[in-house]
Amino acid sequence: MACDPKNASDIIHLRGIRSYGYTGFLPEEKVLGQWFSVDLKLYINLNAAGQSDDLSDTLDYRAAIETVKTTIQSECFDLVERLAQTIAERLLQLDRQRLLGVNVQLTKEAAPIPDFGGAIMIDIERTQAKVE
Repeated sequence: MACDPKNASDIIHLRGIRSYGYTGFLPEEKVLGQWFSVDLKLYINLNAAGQSDDLSDTLDYRAAIETVKTTIQSECFDLVERLAQTIAERLLQLDRQRLLGVNVQLTKEAAPIPDFGGAIMIDIERTQAKVE
């Protein structure tokens, strides 16, 4: 049974995490690379941190930012869906006790698709599995 992040009353939002990576289906995407942008919602109870003013009572969001950037830079997948899933899995490992769930919005800023000037966005939500 998984925790429902919707039951968390608190969320840490991190927006505009950019990094250069090599995920993409086309061979040139794996060689030339491209920019990705990530927005996060980290579902966590912030009551203890709000009372104590102590970093150890919350998730250090510097670690979350570094996790996203390192994952984008070091992994090479065909699908952005897999990259988003990997980011979510690694974020959930940062603090299995406090972090209830994550929402990852991964944007491929300039997909190499003819006559398409927009962006591709994957939006996934993952939760911690309860260990009983």
